[in-house]
Amino acid sequence: MAISDLKLPAGVVAQGFERPQQLAKAQAEQVAAALREAVAERGHAMLVVSGGRSPVAFFQALSAQALPWSKVLVSLADERWVPVSHADSNEALVRRHLLQGSAAEAQLLGLYRSAGSLEQAAELAEQALRELPPIDVLVLGMGTDGHTASLFPGSPNLPQALQADCPRRCLPMLAPSVPHQRLTLTLPVLKAARLQILAIEGQEKLAVLEQALQQRDLHNMPISAFIDAPLNIYWCP
Repeated sequence: MAISDLKLPAGVVAQGFERPQQLAKAQAEQVAAALREAVAERGHAMLVVSGGRSPVAFFQALSAQALPWSKVLVSLADERWVPVSHADSNEALVRRHLLQGSAAEAQLLGLYRSAGSLEQAAELAEQALRELPPIDVLVLGMGTDGHTASLFPGSPNLPQALQADCPRRCLPMLAPSVPHQRLTLTLPVLKAARLQILAIEGQEKLAVLEQALQQRDLHNMPISAFIDAPLNIYWCP
């Protein structure tokens, strides 16, 4: 199967690449162009990215782009509830692979907060995100269970997080994988992004995406909430 075989909604753009490095380069170029446009129009730009292993090549390619980085605010779509010093920290991943060279001039707003409980950490993150400007570029990934950000099927807070009028910007979530405790931005915050990008690799995830398109079941496959315009999909085998 190829990405061109999917029956996508109008306005959803999909591109296939032979190798991950090609995908990362093209993705970085589109993101950089959108950030430059945002800075030119509004004087600043907001970029929200996801963690995991997949975006490392993209982060490195984006960090090499010529941008007015000091006018870019970077934040995360989700975070594992672990200190920044932990190997599983998404913030640490961003600092290590994206905020390098001239990109180190960007401001980073992380989600992790030290607190007595996950709920308290989410409330502290909520306060920090209160003045968050609208997202110019959102970069998402997807798991083989159909989750995106930390919107996991079966998590107790998932129905609230997927509400179109959810009043919270950040909610605590539980993942089936370790570390279980997560923080995630909610659907209305993520869906308000001017440019939304989904980057996936491999036939297995392409099959998951096809299933999400057919079922449109938000609670069993949260990625379904994002498969409409203005989504841009990047894929390679």
